[in-house]
Amino acid sequence: MEQLVIVLIMALIGAAIGGVTNHLAIKMLFHPYEAKYLFGKRIPFTPGLIPKRRDELAVQLGKMVVEHLVTPESLKKKLQEPSFQQILLRMANNALEKVFTTDRTLKEAFDMLGIENANKQTENFVHQLIEQKYVSFMNEKANVPLKQFLTEGIKAKADDIIPLIAQQICDKAVLYFESEDGKRKLEKMLDDFLMKKGMLGNMIQMFLGNAKVIDKVQPEVIKFFNHEGTRELFETLIQNEWSKLQEKNVIEAEQLIGRTTILNGLHEVTKRLLSLNSLFNRPLNRLLAPFYKHVEKAAPVIVEKAGVFLVSRIDSLMDQLKLEDVVREQVESFSVARIEELILGISRREFKMITYLGALLGGIIGVIQGIFALFIQ
Repeated sequence: MEQLVIVLIMALIGAAIGGVTNHLAIKMLFHPYEAKYLFGKRIPFTPGLIPKRRDELAVQLGKMVVEHLVTPESLKKKLQEPSFQQILLRMANNALEKVFTTDRTLKEAFDMLGIENANKQTENFVHQLIEQKYVSFMNEKANVPLKQFLTEGIKAKADDIIPLIAQQICDKAVLYFESEDGKRKLEKMLDDFLMKKGMLGNMIQMFLGNAKVIDKVQPEVIKFFNHEGTRELFETLIQNEWSKLQEKNVIEAEQLIGRTTILNGLHEVTKRLLSLNSLFNRPLNRLLAPFYKHVEKAAPVIVEKAGVFLVSRIDSLMDQLKLEDVVREQVESFSVARIEELILGISRREFKMITYLGALLGGIIGVIQGIFALFIQ
């Protein structure tokens, strides 16, 4: 009985030594975090193995990730998997549905992206673009006659419009001089004219007696503008001016009208055509509704092409990302406690089994030592 107790005691001692030794060895992988000193001398095995070799560990982890875990080949294989393509397609469709059904205005969408006053910025951009294009056009075409920019269709329309303009002038003139305002204006003009003529004006008024000059002149002025010859006169004058204008070159036309006036006119026309304020205040679902079906049909093709593009560029992309450096920098930035937590989170059970295995081996060795001691006695 005493021999059995001796063997059990030796086994317990061996198990304790084996378990504690393995547990201590595991702890020494991480602890202490920093070097310890005694009488100015560094105590051996401080700091622990991993704190001491953290930089090397970071480098090796970076290489392991790039060379064995996240490789270009593995990413290419993943990108080409039909299941992954379906996931990308669902994500694209969900994103499109959110965009095409949102009640947010275009301005609000730009605000969310951090682009404030997008409508004003767009308007300024359009104005600058128009001015740049105008200046470029003037530099290139300054000495080119205007008639070279006019097509036969435009010339024909101008020839058709000129008689209408002449008729319009005559009609407007008749309406104006028939009105009270026109009559007063004409009367004032006549009075000023007669006053400047002195005696001749007095003689004309004496000749007419009590009748007003305006009552005699107004009907004649109206007859003048109603006369066919007057219309033909205006038509000829306008036609002559139009012909002269066509012979002028671009720079002369600009000097005649004024660059500021031309640019202001272009800005106003562009502003009316684009209606930027109205555009940016409209909901996205109304703006994009006509394109939804087309984009929805194109989504699978776009996803497929995007996958092909990524696969063809994955090697270059991996080089540009420098994943090895990213992993190394991340590991180097971790505290030793964080690294210990990560490793134990993965291998805690295995470390416990190593401790138990040490205790088991220690116990077996203790039993062998106990039996061997009995035989020696």
